[in-house]
Amino acid sequence: MRVVIVDAGGANTGSVRYAFDRLGVDAALVTDAASIRAAERVVLPGVGTAVQVMARLRELDLVDTLRTLQVPLLGICVGMQLLFSRSEEGNIDALGLLPGRVVRLAGTPALRVPHMGWNTMRKVRSSPLVEGIGPGDRAYFVHSYAAPVTADCILACDHGAPFAAVVQRGLVAGTQFHPERSGRVGARLLRNFLSPDFAAGPTP
Repeated sequence: MRVVIVDAGGANTGSVRYAFDRLGVDAALVTDAASIRAAERVVLPGVGTAVQVMARLRELDLVDTLRTLQVPLLGICVGMQLLFSRSEEGNIDALGLLPGRVVRLAGTPALRVPHMGWNTMRKVRSSPLVEGIGPGDRAYFVHSYAAPVTADCILACDHGAPFAAVVQRGLVAGTQFHPERSGRVGARLLRNFLSPDFAAGPTP
């Protein structure tokens, strides 16, 4: 299977690539539309700000390529946030593949922002993407902004308020947590993304 990782300038691209390597998949880092269109799976990681990553995608002339993909796409962290229509971070238009607006997490004296560390998730809907990830399983998060819990939410998490931890609509999916840093849970999600069953999509 040809898997490509869009090099959108994030510091986690190497570790994401290594996570696929541990699964026996040589995922290439790419910056050109032709390589993305030729892939069977496309991964959009992101570390930094939505403004920086979106600017990088525009600089590489990849926005329309990602918007019109006909193969499975997985956004990670900021990459997931950019799947939505807009982001409050910089008040920018994003890729618009999923409806909704990404907003800043509301911090309190007891809950700091960014949300950083391990947290549990709960199932909102079933999907082959999260097969084998059960109640009480923990994943590693680092983020200050989050997507809403909409009809596209598969797993939700809480940090002051509920937010989407994993989303999917058809061939478009995203994970707010870092699968490359989430041990067994992260490896399972990536393995599920590579599976032919992924395209079956979520169920109520």
